[in-house]
Amino acid sequence: MGKQRRGASVISQLTAGVNSPIERRRSAWGSIILGLGTLGGVGILAAPALALFTSVGVEGIDARRLHGAPYNLTGEKIAIGQVEIGRPGQFGLDKRTPAMPPVAVWRVLQLDRWATANDFVDGHAANVASVMISRDKTLTGVAPEALLYAGAVGEMDGSRSAQPEECVVSQAVAEQNSGDVRALNFSFGEPLSRDPRPNAVLDGNALLTQCIDWLSRRHGALYVIAGNQGRGGIPIPTDNFNGLNVAYSRRDADGRFTRLDPSNLGSEPTIRAPRSGNPETNAGARRSITLVAPGSEIEMFDPDGWRTVSSGTSFAAPHVVGTIALMQQLVDRQIRAGLSNWSVAGRHPMVMKAVVMNAADKLEDNGDGLRLGMARTLTDRSNQPWTASDAYRDPKIPLHSDLGTGHLNAYRAYQQLLPGAFGPGGNLPAVGWNLGALNRADSHDYMFAEPIQGGSYLSATLAWERVVDLVDSNRNGRYDIGESFQDRGLNDLNLYLMPADSDDISQSLWSSVSEVDSVEHLFYQVPETGYYKLRVVYQRQVHDQPTQPYGLAWWAVSAP
Repeated sequence: MGKQRRGASVISQLTAGVNSPIERRRSAWGSIILGLGTLGGVGILAAPALALFTSVGVEGIDARRLHGAPYNLTGEKIAIGQVEIGRPGQFGLDKRTPAMPPVAVWRVLQLDRWATANDFVDGHAANVASVMISRDKTLTGVAPEALLYAGAVGEMDGSRSAQPEECVVSQAVAEQNSGDVRALNFSFGEPLSRDPRPNAVLDGNALLTQCIDWLSRRHGALYVIAGNQGRGGIPIPTDNFNGLNVAYSRRDADGRFTRLDPSNLGSEPTIRAPRSGNPETNAGARRSITLVAPGSEIEMFDPDGWRTVSSGTSFAAPHVVGTIALMQQLVDRQIRAGLSNWSVAGRHPMVMKAVVMNAADKLEDNGDGLRLGMARTLTDRSNQPWTASDAYRDPKIPLHSDLGTGHLNAYRAYQQLLPGAFGPGGNLPAVGWNLGALNRADSHDYMFAEPIQGGSYLSATLAWERVVDLVDSNRNGRYDIGESFQDRGLNDLNLYLMPADSDDISQSLWSSVSEVDSVEHLFYQVPETGYYKLRVVYQRQVHDQPTQPYGLAWWAVSAP
């Protein structure tokens, strides 16, 4: 336990869990929480109102519906990962972990080795793990039967960056389950002030950020990062291109997660860290947040099985990872069933990224389906909906600065994924997805088979990857401490909504044409009933790979 104590101060500095001061009082059956929030209020809140039960249920991401019949999606046999400075406990290895624990981790690592008993067992890591895989009857996690591989960086020198070690453990976790780990959770980060680069900025080229973008392509896993830019936070690796960065929501007066929590460390406006003169926001116009998920006053489990309550982006990110585990189980089930439009392409991280982003909630549906069946209206820190943002008005801005594409909804992600893959051409259903690949200066047209209803909204999300190469000094195909990465760059793709009979993009109704992002996103109210198509355009080539793969998801409303 000595190493755990020595590492505790570093763990508290680098984990992304609590963005507001909360005193925690624990009980084996529940707890009463005395909270000192960022708004200065003091209140007593009963634990059942704070339960993980709420955030996983219909008030939150609506994943519990998928656990039962007829869906039966629990993450069974899907491997997911977790990387932090510490780790959750494992029964049979660590003394703090009780028999029959509510959170049963599959394997635990320290750097690239199996973990040593009782070393670096950490409450924050256990809390995060419980959001993903808790099997407790009242506080059930998002994917209770997923196989969680958790890696700890371990003891660190607090005076320097630990990015090399963090890359090593990320690689080790990604290699588990014979290299088939579908998503990894990062509820921690590195301060920009510790980055060893001269005048370091969030340009995607910190070693850990490059490592994540390299690993995501090498192993086909989606990395989900707690969003923490601004005000002296821990923003590395939130400047990644290939992962998902998550902000956190809080509940409204009706108990539903509909509001961005004001404690989120956002990236806009530009904020300079107190310990560094460099701004803690992405270089250029690229925004950091891609999705919102519940993270305020979440009840979870500590390593000893006691319950605790905490808030932060740390606990929003694992809601997303658990949802991806459910979607990956659906993909595997459909492949085993031999359905014609299902293949391993559905496992691709860019398909998963496009699906969960496109299925996010923005505006609550009125019951007529014209708002795509969305479950809530999500509001930002100014209490404004997504449609009041520049992302709704400006084709060059695909993401809301606070909200990304909206609030995670696991059930709608299921609906988005269920129809299967449909390639470019005719006979496109109103809802679907595809994994495609474009040659240089080419384009793909996705033609809807039926007219789209006038007055309805259409949502479409395009995602592709930045290419990063390992500078592999010893040529063993793996990252070793002392090695580096080379940024090969990000090609530029664009997305257009066009009349079906038009070939001129100047006649498009709406578009998403960012020059700096690795996603494009459309959310547009169709003016009149008619035939339409989506066009994906290879706008600009940066690196020399012959084709550019992409994931595309769309959701429209067919005319009756």
